[in-house]
Amino acid sequence: MTREELKEYLPHREPMLLVDEINIDEDGVCHAEYRIRDDEFFCHGHFPGNPIVPGVIQCEIMAQSCALLVLEDLKGRTTLYIGIDNVRFKHVVKPGDLCEITARLKSRRGPIVFCEAELAVDGALCCKGDLSFALV
Repeated sequence: MTREELKEYLPHREPMLLVDEINIDEDGVCHAEYRIRDDEFFCHGHFPGNPIVPGVIQCEIMAQSCALLVLEDLKGRTTLYIGIDNVRFKHVVKPGDLCEITARLKSRRGPIVFCEAELAVDGALCCKGDLSFALV
């Protein structure tokens, strides 16, 4: 699914749409990609001369990918994140990097969804964590 097709499901728009494309495999695992652009607003002051993607943005990239695990329930709803747990950062992410996200559904209780996600660049794990959100 392309970026334009994703806009039918996700309420995010530029500059906060942080998924370029996705593929959900037969096991229900979401594989998403996002290329960090040189002009991203969050890299301008973090840090001048040495831009690094903030950890909270890495979490948001993973969060948007997790939401796509319940694609059929997204239209007309908003995902409100209620938990980000066990997050670990292993490597920095920089402009030009292609973030490869793997997201899995752990469980669901009504409108509450629990997921786990990893963000890697060139096969190296950069960030991982457990995310939960409510569909409202």
